[in-house]
Amino acid sequence: MAFATLKDVARASGCSIATVSRVLAGSRPVGEETAQRVRAAAERLGYRPNHAARALRSRATGTVGLVLPQITNPFYPALVRELAHALHADGRAVLFADCDDDPGAEAEHIADLLARRVDALLVVPAHERLSRPAVADAAARVPLVLLDRGCGPGFADSVAVDNAAGTALVLDHLAATGRRRPCFLGAPGAASAAVERRAAYESGATAFGPDAPGRVLLGDFSVEWGREAVDRLWDAPATDRPDALVCANDLIALGALQRLHQRGVDVPGEVAVTGFDDIPMAALSSPAVTTVRQPVAELAAEAARLLSRRLAGDTDHARRATRLAPALVVRESSVGGGG
Repeated sequence: MAFATLKDVARASGCSIATVSRVLAGSRPVGEETAQRVRAAAERLGYRPNHAARALRSRATGTVGLVLPQITNPFYPALVRELAHALHADGRAVLFADCDDDPGAEAEHIADLLARRVDALLVVPAHERLSRPAVADAAARVPLVLLDRGCGPGFADSVAVDNAAGTALVLDHLAATGRRRPCFLGAPGAASAAVERRAAYESGATAFGPDAPGRVLLGDFSVEWGREAVDRLWDAPATDRPDALVCANDLIALGALQRLHQRGVDVPGEVAVTGFDDIPMAALSSPAVTTVRQPVAELAAEAARLLSRRLAGDTDHARRATRLAPALVVRESSVGGGG
């Protein structure tokens, strides 16, 4: 069986071999009409690039390293899936590493991926401050995009959801449905998402009265913390209990819902519960969780686009910080019977 070559694709598309190579490697910008013609010819002929030969010629490996803080958070597998699809469409494969929320392990994984000659890196920083040295060093060596979280401005492109806008959507919804005593359940400021969601709550909660911004309990982004927080709140006098739990992610919300059910608390009659991320389990719980949906496919597509521009030779020193708009998904945990 004969395999199609670059020369075959060039002949079929009416382009030079050099142009075909640039289009299929993504090494330099090419006009969109020409690029489409080359890709159509390559697909028609069943052309498959020889990645090993390309790597020897160009010192590019066709791989992108991806470092995550905690793969057990269900938000991240969905993001990995979308990233793999987006990068595969550009002819790139993903090498994945999980640092288990440990900045030291994160630095080791980044060093290992660079040693494996990845062409670029995608990093969801484990810690806003402690992740910075390793990430900044890597960004000086290969194209790097910070995803979902940040760890300081200026040294890398970044793409994330607008956490402040998402939290504002939740607070507006709770106010409109008659809630008056919200309480924020979050995590300490080790990651930028934690910081931004808490700050947005404290800023927006002033509309509920002078005491509302101070109703904050911090643990971590886990189901266990959601359970523990409910015990703390419902072991207090009834007059001090909130009528809405604003959870910094869906895992906290799911843990809170479980413990509220065990304690016989009516949701949403006595207390509303909201989350953030819209992981699959949020729609499957009983009651289903009102939450902020992150545009995961858009996050992945924008990250892949930013990497592709840098890999194609974009040397613009101005780093792009993209914020994507979230959406509020209203379910039964905040309004009885859905809505």
